[in-house]
Amino acid sequence: MRISNLINLQRLKRLITVLYIKLVRTNDTPQKIALGLGLGVFSGILPGTGPIAAVFLASLARANRATALLGSLVTNTWLSFVTFLISIKIGSIIIGVNWQEIKEKWSLFVKDFTFVGLFKMSVLKMILPIMLGYLVVAICCGLLSYIAAILILSLRKRSYKI
Repeated sequence: MRISNLINLQRLKRLITVLYIKLVRTNDTPQKIALGLGLGVFSGILPGTGPIAAVFLASLARANRATALLGSLVTNTWLSFVTFLISIKIGSIIIGVNWQEIKEKWSLFVKDFTFVGLFKMSVLKMILPIMLGYLVVAICCGLLSYIAAILILSLRKRSYKI
């Protein structure tokens, strides 16, 4: 194993340890912890945002930044690909267009990408349903994460009192 790989592995281990300590030893309320997770999941699902946006949103909302970072890292990028088709369908319903047509146009756009094509009106008609769909999916997943975290943290708190 190369020394640079070993150093990177040690950095990753240190980051995971710091996150674990911040999550387990935090004195934040369950609401702040859950809000941080919800904001992290929200920003992780939206394309073009990620961990930095999650920490920024958590700072603005005075939520737990460690759970925001964790939620973003868990959902960032890979979940966006999973929710792509769902986002197209939801956005198409909102706009009132055929989702299959949007999907086909998107595939052609990605295949023959040009910056000039990015500013054509037909591309904007295609991007709007996709972004609206992602926004709806991100809000729903963020809210579900918040609710699940509140329930889990509340149950955990009750079990310690007994």
